[in-house]
Amino acid sequence: MNVLVINSGSSSLKYQLIDMPNESVKANGLIERIGAENAKITYKKEGFKTSNELPIKNHEEALTQMNSLLMDKQFGVISNKNVIKIVGHRVVHGGQSFSKTVEITQDVKSKIQSLCTLAPLHNPLNLKGIEVAERVFSKAQQVAVFDTAFLQSLPQKAYQFAIPKSFLEDEDIRAYGFHGTSHKYVSEKAQVFLKSKNQPNSKLISIHLGNGCSMTAIKNGKAIDHSMGFGPANGLIMGTRAGDIDQSVIFYLIDKLGYSAEQVNNILLKESGMLGLTGSNDLRDIQQQAEAGNEDCQLALEMNAYRIKKYIGAYTVALNGLDAIVFTAGIGENSALMRELVCKDMDVLGLQIDQSKNQLTSKESRDISKANSKAKILVIPSNEELEIAKQAYKISN
Repeated sequence: MNVLVINSGSSSLKYQLIDMPNESVKANGLIERIGAENAKITYKKEGFKTSNELPIKNHEEALTQMNSLLMDKQFGVISNKNVIKIVGHRVVHGGQSFSKTVEITQDVKSKIQSLCTLAPLHNPLNLKGIEVAERVFSKAQQVAVFDTAFLQSLPQKAYQFAIPKSFLEDEDIRAYGFHGTSHKYVSEKAQVFLKSKNQPNSKLISIHLGNGCSMTAIKNGKAIDHSMGFGPANGLIMGTRAGDIDQSVIFYLIDKLGYSAEQVNNILLKESGMLGLTGSNDLRDIQQQAEAGNEDCQLALEMNAYRIKKYIGAYTVALNGLDAIVFTAGIGENSALMRELVCKDMDVLGLQIDQSKNQLTSKESRDISKANSKAKILVIPSNEELEIAKQAYKISN
């Protein structure tokens, strides 16, 4: 069955056509600069790749162009758009309304709309992608997969803030977390490496390190704690986000230095993190500068790793043990240095990284721990599109 996965952004649209349940990717690509005269559309299938620039006014035109490529007589992979039976949509915020994947109805769309106040940068765009796909692929079943859904299993003691109950109850203020689809995918993939322990239960820490970063404690397949909170700015040091910060700093910037709340929000979301510390949010550049002796970059890497270490320690206690830590996403999968910094001097937990395995580059899931490591250290490439396709296919059956 053909499942089309869509991730709709403000001026971009990522897509992937997956044959389910075989989990084979037929084609994928990216449409950028939607709304511009020089919009860029990329299309890839096995053994073939093309890229072109052309005017694309809106998301509907973008999907139409994508569909034309998928059906192209020379390098297309489908005969007509009606062979696409399911369209799976990434939706960032499901609030407390959605703890699982759902078929999209008018009521579901209304609830996604009502949650736009919780995710103003993402939910409106996700909703736009849904509405456009309903018109372009009118005969396909439309399915929503929420980033927050996997994290709805957090116990109240983990998601509730210690603020007046009126805010908690009237405004739905709580920790929701993000990257749930990624954390779910890698936690299931990790089970392959744990079978040798003959344990039906598992205690994992998933470490998603990209431009946005988060960690999840996962016990017996369910999330029990998570580093992000009400929004995506809490927790780890990220590309442009500060992560955990003393709230007094916010009021100091407003009351003492005269910044507006909007300006402070922009600073903490877009000008902080590794960018604020080093002038770059690209870890490759930061590592290169650190190796060349740049002390700011060296310190930033140490701070980043130290923050992750603290969460590993806390989550190991929350899990009451640890079977594996899992590195995923762009940095987690590709930065041997960051993995090394995180795992060194963790003797108290019995974590032992194998340096030779850690230095190997691979797109495959792998175990980089020493044989005597008390918990496994895994690198598992994230595949959110496949996870969305799996969940969409599951609900259709």
